[in-house]
Amino acid sequence: MDTTASTPAAGLTDVSAAVPQHRLPDGRMPDEWCLREFDHVAPELAPVLPETLSRMRSLCPVAHSELHGGYWVVTKYEDVLRVAQDWETFTSTDGLNIPPSRGHVRNIPVEVDPPEQRVYKRLVNQHLTPRAIAHWEAPVRALVTRLLDDMIERGSCEFMDDFARPFPSIAFFDLALHAPREDLEKVSLLASAASVPNHPQARECWAGLSAWITDLVATRRAGEPKGDVVDAILAAEYEGRPLTEGETTGIIQLLILGGLETTAGALGLMMLRFAAQPEIPAQLRADPALIPTAVEELLRLDSPFIAVARTATRDVELGGRQIAKGDKVLMYWASANHDTAEFPGGEQFDATRSPNRHVAFGAGPHRCLGSAVARLNLRVALEELTRRLDDVRLADGASVHFHNTLTRAPHSLPLTFRPGARLGTTE
Repeated sequence: MDTTASTPAAGLTDVSAAVPQHRLPDGRMPDEWCLREFDHVAPELAPVLPETLSRMRSLCPVAHSELHGGYWVVTKYEDVLRVAQDWETFTSTDGLNIPPSRGHVRNIPVEVDPPEQRVYKRLVNQHLTPRAIAHWEAPVRALVTRLLDDMIERGSCEFMDDFARPFPSIAFFDLALHAPREDLEKVSLLASAASVPNHPQARECWAGLSAWITDLVATRRAGEPKGDVVDAILAAEYEGRPLTEGETTGIIQLLILGGLETTAGALGLMMLRFAAQPEIPAQLRADPALIPTAVEELLRLDSPFIAVARTATRDVELGGRQIAKGDKVLMYWASANHDTAEFPGGEQFDATRSPNRHVAFGAGPHRCLGSAVARLNLRVALEELTRRLDDVRLADGASVHFHNTLTRAPHSLPLTFRPGARLGTTE
């Protein structure tokens, strides 16, 4: 889903162990903090992110923070869409993080602007369209069934570890990359850990995943073509030359990591909402035909891809503020998706909302190239989760903490539910 691979970056903080330093007694962030000291990686922001973004849309839709060298925070739908679509004024080539990540493999094509970006994007687009991946549905459903079978008799689970993180990882390595079956579990664990901000083994797993990608490229170059996205990347040329090893690795790395933690985060946020609002899964259980539109609405309400940075290439006015050439701009998808100017009743779930022009997958030329994969995975998962899990609740005494950088997901999500029977699969 996300077009931003979660490389380890300076400035990320483990919110699960943090003590709030700025919040007011009622839990809100002070107006001064919102207007001048906004810090998207602050641990105390994670629990109150939706409320804080709502306050910022009201106070100052384009605010300037003095932290991390100074940057602008864009929160209204109209302004976010303008930044996302105007790549000539707001470039991605200077990195997607604030502060910038250093020393990582360039994320292609999301840190490349048109026209070069279009060349790279075309390499993979044809392999990730709804039509191209339609045949994935049966094996995806079999994987969902297997993961649910492993926990359903217990009547409890740690949802992120037992389902949300292994599901998109195993599915992508198997169906998109045709990884050897004996590698699936190992490389899935490496990729899941590498994509989680602040994971204690992130650096080690990142190195292991990079080595695996290098081996995959060597093996696939030496073997027979499979007609998949890996073959397309290996055979590609740019301006009459083959892709460099760095370009090849960067594209495959982005394919692997781009949708893992965001899809896992989407599933975790959906189940957290189901536990808090049981009428939603009850509605979907009673009318499964609503699930495709419900997926869109749940992504709008609880966006896992919450923000991304751009850099101004010229002096420009935005939302009544003067942005200078070279200024960093952080646009909040998660805030735009709650803007009532675009989404009347935007804080409420509406399974039939139409139109629903949410930006959970981004917008503009860098819109998520894996959105069809994410939609397929989420639809199938919700069909099976709502059908098989009933009376879903947050485990007694559980406290949910979020990582909160450019993506958002529960660190862990202990759930209980009515025990059920295994179904078995023909996988």
